[in-house]
Amino acid sequence: MLSSKISIDISYFYPIQYIQNMSVAKKQYKRITVKSLVEMKANGEKISMLTAYDYTMAKILDKAGLDVLLVGDSASNVMAGHETTLPITLDQMIYHASSVVRAIERCLIVVDLPFGSYQSDPKEALRSAIRIMKESGGHSIKLEGGREVKESIKRILNAGIPVMGHLGLTPQSIYKFGTYTVRAKEEEEAEQLMEDALMLERIGCFAIVLEKVPAELAKKVAEAISIPVIGIGAGNGVDGQVLVTHDMIGMTHEFNPRFLRRYLDLFSDMTGAFEQYVTDVKSKDFPSDKEQY
Repeated sequence: MLSSKISIDISYFYPIQYIQNMSVAKKQYKRITVKSLVEMKANGEKISMLTAYDYTMAKILDKAGLDVLLVGDSASNVMAGHETTLPITLDQMIYHASSVVRAIERCLIVVDLPFGSYQSDPKEALRSAIRIMKESGGHSIKLEGGREVKESIKRILNAGIPVMGHLGLTPQSIYKFGTYTVRAKEEEEAEQLMEDALMLERIGCFAIVLEKVPAELAKKVAEAISIPVIGIGAGNGVDGQVLVTHDMIGMTHEFNPRFLRRYLDLFSDMTGAFEQYVTDVKSKDFPSDKEQY
């Protein structure tokens, strides 16, 4: 029996532009899930993530096509004016998360477990995670740390709650570190970070945030594990990026780390608008005849 291979030039049937688009086409997700993020990494598609704390901002972010919204404990700084993330409570995180959840149609919502709600007792960690899932409607939780919170993570995962890890600079431990400097620059800490990342993947986390670590190390971690690594100050060799929304749109103007790219200067724009409003009210320019009943 004879066999032959037939080579077909598909450009005969399809325009060349269509063929080029076939190689770069990305899957369109109507709703992002934890499974979607793993698929995106496997397909080489970068993951976009920003913070959200309220309904109005979350509505805009979801409409803009973000993949993930993090209801971060950074609300302690951005929304409440605290110096660190430590003061925010579980009840306050649930309030912020429920506001964000009501706004979204597509994004995956990840909610931070706040300081003191999971570190000391795996049972307490599970209770905190359950409260967030039941009372806010969030889709998953994030907590900081590696081997020291392993049992807490396992207990949460066993309850069917998706968990995102967080390694590198962990702001809830700021008083232990004493500074917000880059972490894992020394070999011993870098090796421990890699071990923790492998452990988080092994026990079932769906993704990991790496904060303020050397880009080369972050790239090695991302290549060593199959789950997505989302960086903040971790270089461009990871699987996605996250920033604090208020920082990247320039509402907070005093915070200027190297990793931050400002897309707007809303502090200046909003200040100008508010000043103009004051002027218009004082001068009786507002409201005009057309702006009253």
